[in-house]
Amino acid sequence: MHELLKPLETLTEKMRQQYQDNTLSMKGLLERLNDDESVIIAEGYAFHLDRLGYLQFGSGVPEAVLDHPEVVRSAYRDFVHNGSDVVLAFTYYATRVKARLKGVEDSLERMNRAALKMAREVADSTGTLMAGNICNTNIYQPDNEGRRDEIWNMFKEMIEWAVEAGADFIVGETYAHLGEAMLALKAIKEFGKGLPAVITLAPFVVSTKNGQAITADMVPLTEACKKLEEAGADVVGLNCGRGPATMMPLMEEIRKTCKGPLAALPVPYRTTVEQPTFFMLTDPVTGRKLFPEDTEVSSCIREDIYQFGKRCRELGIQYFGICCGNRPVLMRSLAESLGRSPPSSRFSADMSRHYVYGTDTKVKKDVSDESMKLYHTLGEVK
Repeated sequence: MHELLKPLETLTEKMRQQYQDNTLSMKGLLERLNDDESVIIAEGYAFHLDRLGYLQFGSGVPEAVLDHPEVVRSAYRDFVHNGSDVVLAFTYYATRVKARLKGVEDSLERMNRAALKMAREVADSTGTLMAGNICNTNIYQPDNEGRRDEIWNMFKEMIEWAVEAGADFIVGETYAHLGEAMLALKAIKEFGKGLPAVITLAPFVVSTKNGQAITADMVPLTEACKKLEEAGADVVGLNCGRGPATMMPLMEEIRKTCKGPLAALPVPYRTTVEQPTFFMLTDPVTGRKLFPEDTEVSSCIREDIYQFGKRCRELGIQYFGICCGNRPVLMRSLAESLGRSPPSSRFSADMSRHYVYGTDTKVKKDVSDESMKLYHTLGEVK
């Protein structure tokens, strides 16, 4: 080796050893939960990429993973920068049935592997965990064995790709049917090489049975989560569909039933008793349905998410985050609700320096007073 390259080789070896030491000392998901720590996770990449102009609603296939990998990598980093403890690989709807619908099945394996590889790289460079992802297939029917076999094969290949990519755990998410959630859990147990399984049901169903919220296969959500817990899921709970206001009452009931770690990942929208899911939200001006492109009209504010994080801790919910509609700054509010200061907290608002509302002595008070009067006084001026 050339003499000039030897210092570089030594530095590279030190960096490699430091990375190995950090990896060995980094606590896994179950260690953190067993130590009563909170784990916050950013979901919602599909909506996020739609808002950036890189995903088509309808099929929802994450084609940007291959066409614009820099955008996906940046999204991973942005959520970690704002406090996410986990990089969730963007393989939501990167399923064979969805890819076939969009006409990109030939690219499916490359798409999954690329999303997982980028997630692993970002996780390694930021000291965070990386999770593989399998999700609702939208073809499940309880009595259709052929469909069950098709879903099983889709879960199998995606789990195996995640294991090969070095995932720290597997997320199975957004299942309206308990039956499909159970199938996902069974597949993770069989093909996940012992990786922890986080399984979350989607509380999309707005009808009730005997006054209780239910899955699409008519099982009370409390009972469904208990069954998943008893079947070996390491974390169970709810994600998607409902905002904090209409998800947390369900989580309170689930907390009474399940003793293990719980997950809560609402959508960041102000759902109500009258409109409990984001599918039902309407424009207050026109009455038109908002889902999926115009849901911002009903967005949660940062304080809503801050209070959601505090409520999770009060209920003993350790694994929580935000689903469809997530924005990096909302993850910051969630992290700050735990008393954390992610890197982006450096840029949290300091209105003491604002030219209108500021109290800092360096703010020009004459300008502040005049602006306050002009900006806040309705009516005709003389």
